[in-house]
Amino acid sequence: MAWASSPSARAGCPFHGALDTRRLPKGIGSRGKAFHHLVIFYIVIALFGLVFGSFLNVCIARLPRGESIVLPRSHCPRCNHAIRWHDNIPLLSYLILGAKCRDCRAPISPVYPFIESLTAVTLCLTFYVYGLGPEFVKFAMFGMLLIVLIFTDFFDRRIPHPVTIFGIGLGLILSFFIPVDDQPLAWILRHWDIYLDGPAASVTGAVAGALVGGGLFYAVGEVFYHAGGKQKEYLGFGDVMLMLMVGTFLGVPLTLVTILLGSLGGSIVAVAMTLLSKRFRGYAWPYGTFLGIAAIYAGLNGDRLLNWYLQISGMAR
Repeated sequence: MAWASSPSARAGCPFHGALDTRRLPKGIGSRGKAFHHLVIFYIVIALFGLVFGSFLNVCIARLPRGESIVLPRSHCPRCNHAIRWHDNIPLLSYLILGAKCRDCRAPISPVYPFIESLTAVTLCLTFYVYGLGPEFVKFAMFGMLLIVLIFTDFFDRRIPHPVTIFGIGLGLILSFFIPVDDQPLAWILRHWDIYLDGPAASVTGAVAGALVGGGLFYAVGEVFYHAGGKQKEYLGFGDVMLMLMVGTFLGVPLTLVTILLGSLGGSIVAVAMTLLSKRFRGYAWPYGTFLGIAAIYAGLNGDRLLNWYLQISGMAR
């Protein structure tokens, strides 16, 4: 396996060639035939995304309440009737049933098909960027974990530890096989004539990313907590765990990009909504939701943004 010293240094724009036939496995025939195969790949990935999205709906609904995601079977929250298998087909059943429970006719929240569709779009975008390979698997799983955390924080102001702990472990394991950016730690270590390569560099990048992401949030939270007279927690530990997970997948540079974009996006939305309506004054904004959205973007397009900044600032190597 060839190891890049920095994923951020990948040549070219990661968003080129949405239907580039070179993204397909070798051995597929003519370019026209390859194009049709690529379209089929997108369709299959989207279908898997809808199915995974249906499972993510279960996780989002149950994990904040400490419920099992396996049992009992999915049921209507109003009449408690178990949902029949043919009424549980992602997206299609929602349309066929007219967004209502078959038994009690209670309305079905549009959030369910939205999350299913969002998961399908996320997987297709991941394939668009990385093609069909190890990085697709890594960032598809990363995206789905983040979708769960985005919506649990948005709806319940909770970031379930089972999701983040699983994500931290998964990110560390994958770093042995899929490179994680080891900058700026590699630059620092070189000054002491310490050179890391291969899995050692990648795992080091993942650990450093986790320590920077989680450590920074923990330190900031403690500072504000003590400065506020220990009366209020300004950053929950769930945010710390979220950034630990993000760091293991992205490494230090893209973790910092995530923090920057999440903070900026959250501030813009919070200020705008507060100006538009007084009822948002003192509103507890779900910081983890903004960080999750920013992390998905950083995983898909953060390299391009970072390279652009390094070029205009004259810091590019």
